[in-house]
Amino acid sequence: MPSEFTGKHVTVAGLGVSGVPAAKVLHGLGAHVTVVNDGADERARTQAAELEALGVTVRLGDGDTLPEGTELIVTAPGWKPTKPLFAAAGQAGVPVWGDVELAWRLRGLDGREPAPWLAVTGTNGKTTTVQMLASILKAAGLRTAAVGNIGVSLLDAVTGDTEYDVLAVELSSYQLHWAPSLRAHSAAVLNLAPDHLDWHGSMEAYAADKGRIYEGNQVACVYNVADKATEDLVRAADVEEGCRAIGFTLGTPGPSQLGVVEGLLVDRAFVEDRQKNAQELAEVSDVNPPAPHNIANALAAAALARAFGVSAAAVRDGLRAFTPDAHRIAHVADVDGVAYVDDSKATNTHATEASLAAYESIVWIAGGLAKGATFDELVAGAAKRLRGAVLIGADRALIREALARHAPEVPVVDLDRTDTGAMLQAVQEARRLARPGDTVLLAPACASMDMFTNYNQRGDAFAQAVRELGA
Repeated sequence: MPSEFTGKHVTVAGLGVSGVPAAKVLHGLGAHVTVVNDGADERARTQAAELEALGVTVRLGDGDTLPEGTELIVTAPGWKPTKPLFAAAGQAGVPVWGDVELAWRLRGLDGREPAPWLAVTGTNGKTTTVQMLASILKAAGLRTAAVGNIGVSLLDAVTGDTEYDVLAVELSSYQLHWAPSLRAHSAAVLNLAPDHLDWHGSMEAYAADKGRIYEGNQVACVYNVADKATEDLVRAADVEEGCRAIGFTLGTPGPSQLGVVEGLLVDRAFVEDRQKNAQELAEVSDVNPPAPHNIANALAAAALARAFGVSAAAVRDGLRAFTPDAHRIAHVADVDGVAYVDDSKATNTHATEASLAAYESIVWIAGGLAKGATFDELVAGAAKRLRGAVLIGADRALIREALARHAPEVPVVDLDRTDTGAMLQAVQEARRLARPGDTVLLAPACASMDMFTNYNQRGDAFAQAVRELGA
């Protein structure tokens, strides 16, 4: 039993995916645990009852008051740093950790050698890249798992019975904000674009939290050659001596980079005499789907795997074995010579820009909750690819106005409804606008909660509507 937690009064801020496992682990380590939670809905009451049965104190409906005697707070990643609870903690000198920080500090608790972390963050592409990385590591015969912000608890991976050789870890900016001690074997920042600025307060603060992933890296800091901000974060990081900056690019790679040459993914970073030599890793066709942004994801995953010593053959085999999650630029069907593609996961303009760049002639289905986003730059960049647009959702007018300014010749169907049945009408309207060889692309550039429970339900509605077209 580690003395660090035995008898310690720990407050866990927030129930849910991270809070419940944190409370259980800390209670099992002998801490006196109090959980505070803003909400008191049915789900929270059910989780509270489960924890109270173990002897954990739970306080629902008040997440702002610091429990008396608190010596440490472990917070859910989404809780804003501006919450009164954290102001009170600061005044009392109480440290605040996230669940990732707790997991990092609990590594090796059972006496086993801790598994190194290969960590990934970025505005878009994190989950796909981490899953690709895990597939590559498994192809190399390594015991691994994709964990973290991907929805699999890091705490479970660190404290469970399964032994791992290495972990593929997805980290959000929220999680990195609350993880000051994290030191990865190698890490990648895939890209940076404005997102979650209401939480971080500014683009500079958001980027700084993303950049925390590079702190203390041992072997490689992987950055996006096309996104200078990611390289700037590498330059600012305090890393271990000998740690290298490794770029990835969709163009021909220079020394210490991975890139693309004549349809091949190649490595000029982890080879002998990288000034003159390159190692073929895979064919572009081995990446599923071979859209430009997904090839970039594959290169980042390959760079992290190669930093860990994985062979070129394992990179190829892992990419071939990888199957992307649903709603990530997923081909649904071809109907009358038109391809229908579901990228419901494209919930912001940066992700949608990458999605639109993957096709030549598009009927675009877009709209939802804009979350403060503007669409002029997105529309201006994609205008030449648009056959037409069908707009749905609460903030569709923002996209319609951007289309009027930057693509006035593109026909637009504005569906004045926000019920879930609007998706069927949207697909029918898109079919009317499309011509053989076109792609009808659901890439909303917006969140889904105005019409759907989440982006998964939105994508499912699109796929069902497409199936009805072909029936």
